[in-house]
Amino acid sequence: MKPAAAGVAFMAVAAVPLSVAGAGPWSGAGAGLPLVIAHRGASRYAPENTLAAVDAAYRRGFLWVENDVQRTKDGQLVVLHDTTLRRTTDVERVFPGRAPWRVRDFTAAEIARLDAGSWFGPRFAGERVPTLAAYLSRLDHNGQRLLLEIKSPRVYPGIEADLVGELRRRGWLDRTHTGSRLVVQSFCVRCVKAVHELAPQVRTGILGSPPVAGLTRFARFVDEINPRMSALSSRWIAAVHRLRGPHGRPLEVYAWDVGKNTGAREARDRGIEGVIA
Repeated sequence: MKPAAAGVAFMAVAAVPLSVAGAGPWSGAGAGLPLVIAHRGASRYAPENTLAAVDAAYRRGFLWVENDVQRTKDGQLVVLHDTTLRRTTDVERVFPGRAPWRVRDFTAAEIARLDAGSWFGPRFAGERVPTLAAYLSRLDHNGQRLLLEIKSPRVYPGIEADLVGELRRRGWLDRTHTGSRLVVQSFCVRCVKAVHELAPQVRTGILGSPPVAGLTRFARFVDEINPRMSALSSRWIAAVHRLRGPHGRPLEVYAWDVGKNTGAREARDRGIEGVIA
């Protein structure tokens, strides 16, 4: 099933803040306006990184969502931003003696007991921390696409192989997904390179804004370089676009930490392909 608004062009929302704009196809949006990726799902409308946030993005026409993946004590992959469970779940109440409540210290079954929605609002009470498997299933059901961040990989040695294995088991390494529905990114250059080596068909991205002089080495294994919006300069963007990635296409730029009042036309005028907002 495809989102009803999946083909919405940005022309109609150009004056609207990017964080509430609809989403367009992978190749770009109408009138040359940039793609908008829902940060942690539609996290302004539902608790971040939950299935409710995926569905909220779907209802608002976001074709792409971004998430964060970590690993439990027993080796399961879950979708959560912080390395601890404290901010977005009721872990302190359910497991009061387990401070500092790190994700890596809890099994998947223990995490499944936690309420990951009440902190955001009472109508989301009982929302759970999703496993990556459940998250991918929901995206497939909705016809959505995924920008997946490997979160804090140094805390989880070997998570790159675990991730690639899970993507393979869930059917996300076929041509349909790797061609237009999946990008894996991280701040960790070594980890992104490892993903590329394990699954070279997967599009990958580096988070941050490395110096122009060092960009060439990344083009061997990344398709995107994704900086803070405030770190962008015309010279840097042009240098990125001059390079071609491992799949033969020019490197792209997807900016994050976008100001609430930034419009789609402003982002386009800066020469970037999209924003994570």
